[in-house]
Amino acid sequence: MTFNKYQSLFQDFTLNRLKLKNRVTVSPMTRTSGTEDGHVTNQMVKYYERYAKGGFSLVFTEGLYLDESYSQGYRNQPGIANENHIDGWKKVTDTVHEHGAYMFAQLMHAGALSQGNHYTETTIAPSAVQPKGEQLAFYGGSGKFKIPQEMTVQQIKGAIGAFVDSAVRAQRAGFDGVEIHGANGYVIDQFLTDYTNQRTDEYGGTLENRLRLAREVIDAVRKAVGKDFPVGIRLSQGKVNDYTHKWAGGESDAAVIFKTIAEAGVDFIHVTDYDADAPAFNESLSLAALAKKYGRLPVIANGSLEEPKKADQLVASGDADLITLGKGALANPDWPNRVKVNLALKEFDPNILQPQANIKEQELKHEVTVS
Repeated sequence: MTFNKYQSLFQDFTLNRLKLKNRVTVSPMTRTSGTEDGHVTNQMVKYYERYAKGGFSLVFTEGLYLDESYSQGYRNQPGIANENHIDGWKKVTDTVHEHGAYMFAQLMHAGALSQGNHYTETTIAPSAVQPKGEQLAFYGGSGKFKIPQEMTVQQIKGAIGAFVDSAVRAQRAGFDGVEIHGANGYVIDQFLTDYTNQRTDEYGGTLENRLRLAREVIDAVRKAVGKDFPVGIRLSQGKVNDYTHKWAGGESDAAVIFKTIAEAGVDFIHVTDYDADAPAFNESLSLAALAKKYGRLPVIANGSLEEPKKADQLVASGDADLITLGKGALANPDWPNRVKVNLALKEFDPNILQPQANIKEQELKHEVTVS
């Protein structure tokens, strides 16, 4: 066998009760390829299977909407919102498991950033603040975002319940764990962000109050799925509609956020940034390193890590325990198998996500390298 020089990437790692065969995982990536009412398609089964065959130890789903009310973000986004959705995902998890990989469901409530919902035309958010920027064309949107309705406390409790119910459904569908989507400007991040959360009750104002929804979701999900079922959260500073946003308090905010999230009961923190190795604030540590420093939990890093040397060095440094690949995985669904035996990697072609980000048939035709 060809000598592999990226030893850190190919060490196993135990996450809660799961023993991952390597440190390389597939990032959640919105592909809007479900049916109109959120069911899994055969195309999606094949799409996720390729990553498992290609050597990734863990595959995250794209963000799955939670309920039949306000959580859906995009037309043709798949859901885990009802009993009928479970059977479709069971086909996916069974197929991924056949190839020796684990699979986590990412649970997502879009909040104010919803730009296509099968169940309602209304959007809700912590406050009635119109999101910055314009809707994402490659996810089927156009024009400005709607001004959302401010969520009542009852609706907040309903959203927490939706996270819980969807986590239980994910467990029944054969997923090995769940990730709560708290990043990229969606509803949990909207509560965390100062300019989108103008509430004056217990869910607004101080940073601790703005973290309340995240804490309550984590606590409720953990109680529902049990201690042996991995639960994590994804966090970011930037958003799909505001890439350059930074936490106002810099590292002091990061310290509070990561410590609070860790104490709430997650098994891992997954951070995403444009560049996982770049300073989070001026000359500070990276977001991944800050999560490790203050959260003291397993950290998954995402952002421009498709170059094996860079990914390996990040893991070797201890700033992250696992990495997720987005563009690298799209270009090379067999990235781990290729890197392991020193095969050349293909360059990412952005046209794969145009004119919309749905799965393309040509993606499924290319053979993957099997170890």
